[in-house]
Amino acid sequence: MKIALLGYGRMGKAIEVIAKARGHEIVAKIDKDNSSDSFGHADVSVNFSVPAAAVTNITHALQQGIPVVCGTTGWLEHKSDIEKLCEEKKGAFLYASNFSLGVNIFFALNEKLAQMMAGHTQYKASLEEIHHTEKLDAPSGTAITLAEGILPHTGQKSWKLAEEANDIDLAITAKRVPHVPGTHTVVYNAETDAISIEHIAHNRDGFALGAVIAAEWIVGKSGIFTMNDVLNIN
Repeated sequence: MKIALLGYGRMGKAIEVIAKARGHEIVAKIDKDNSSDSFGHADVSVNFSVPAAAVTNITHALQQGIPVVCGTTGWLEHKSDIEKLCEEKKGAFLYASNFSLGVNIFFALNEKLAQMMAGHTQYKASLEEIHHTEKLDAPSGTAITLAEGILPHTGQKSWKLAEEANDIDLAITAKRVPHVPGTHTVVYNAETDAISIEHIAHNRDGFALGAVIAAEWIVGKSGIFTMNDVLNIN
């Protein structure tokens, strides 16, 4: 499989190592220092660019008929436009806020727990996410996905960063600590006790492996997908 890397930072480099180990070829590396590479001969593209470059990269790939696997967060106000373009071009697009196989299982567990807690209004849900200091957006896309899995089942109206939240909001505490790949904790707290679930990433390899598996899966398909499709999670 021929892969174009749209964004060649830490994640792009990690994906390159795992892709090559799985027998794939990297045919283009697009970043701020190398934006002129043509990647029309790629079988699939994987976008982990900075948020400001995401829409341009994805649009370019879809217009060339190249499937896109995207893990960049912080650009989602344009996601509906990208999905419309994908449908117009009969292309293939898969976005995930986190490609870790464990995190996607955690997403499903989070939704199941939220459903179970729906009738127990004495518990109030909150989130905490910790990432490395180089992460540009806060809260993380993973935290937002977790919040979106909780909100339909609670009396809370929307998510907000903890410093801006009030009693009707789902508070997300976003911390930035050097060398932390990603830790996400969901807590349901009451006066009597608390329930929590947590996912801890030990390194970036899990994210990179999931992205490569998604790229392998999407080749030859058309449509708009998520990691639930890749992992067959209902």
